[in-house]
Amino acid sequence: MQQRLNRIWYEGAAGAAWLAPLAGLYGAVIGLRRAAYRAGLLRVQRAPVPVVVVGNLTAGGTGKTPLVAHLARELAARGVRPGIASRGYGSAGGAGDASGPVDPAGDWRCVGDEPLLLARLTGAPVMVNRERAAAAAQLARLGAELVICDDGLQHLALARDLEIIVIDGARGLGNGRLLPAGPLRERPVRLAGADLIVVNGTPAPALLELIARLGGPVPLTMQLLPGGIEPVSPAAAGSGALPWGGTLAALRGRRVHAVAGIGNPRRFFELLGGFGVEVVPHAFPDHHPFAADELRFGDGLPVLMTEKDAMRCAGIEGLVAGFVPVTAQFGAADAAALAARLQAVLARVQAVQRR
Repeated sequence: MQQRLNRIWYEGAAGAAWLAPLAGLYGAVIGLRRAAYRAGLLRVQRAPVPVVVVGNLTAGGTGKTPLVAHLARELAARGVRPGIASRGYGSAGGAGDASGPVDPAGDWRCVGDEPLLLARLTGAPVMVNRERAAAAAQLARLGAELVICDDGLQHLALARDLEIIVIDGARGLGNGRLLPAGPLRERPVRLAGADLIVVNGTPAPALLELIARLGGPVPLTMQLLPGGIEPVSPAAAGSGALPWGGTLAALRGRRVHAVAGIGNPRRFFELLGGFGVEVVPHAFPDHHPFAADELRFGDGLPVLMTEKDAMRCAGIEGLVAGFVPVTAQFGAADAAALAARLQAVLARVQAVQRR
């Protein structure tokens, strides 16, 4: 189903017109909800500490998780203790309501793969709760001086001090329609209200023109840079070293099975292809709970996956596979612009500390 929708949303396949009535209903509901918050009929809660929201306008992956990790590390480097709030998609029951922070050594089924990954990448406390305001309050009690809300753009009950919208540079806004006729969670005009727009990858000229026409901020460009290949299960790899090398450069010209259960599997396949790797693609739905037989291909070729997928595969006995970690990187000018916006939020952190 997701692959069919992606063809409609991003490749112009037929079907959007049939889904237009549902998209109209969805648009009416989100419009009424936003109006209720503006009118004060629904209550907006302010956390005890400043809040940075990182979200997207489209369904599916855009690169939020690497950006959240980057922000947490940047804030920690500036002497601020960040906390991360998440709904916990992919956890038991579809969402979490943890009473304590995510244990980096815990089970992804209980908290979700992305919260577990963020806890491991950043060392910051990560709180999973359907209610982001409750998660932010819990994090403040744990000593967080600033909360980064992962995927909270549409969670209007939580007031935010900085709002960042992440867009996939290649996919853009797809066909520009609301769910389910298109990938949009909100109408494109929502971009005009963002504090920052971050484009993952090189933005298409049409996307830049649309943002400018809507009055949105000039977008920053983020690149996801891969690191060395690491074993999904060091025990299965023997000494912890994979038999076919630990870098993408070592796999140039070789065929590999590329496994991706993320919002946009094609991005991972293209990343590998950019290093000269011959990709045999295996796309799965986002947050897919892998079974052992889905990852054993019987031909001895290397098996690579994303770091998020590795969270869900580490417990598969005897699996010899590697994952490719990525980190968010900005050019000098964009890094300075991002730092300037963060500095304004840090001033609010200092104001809270002086109270």
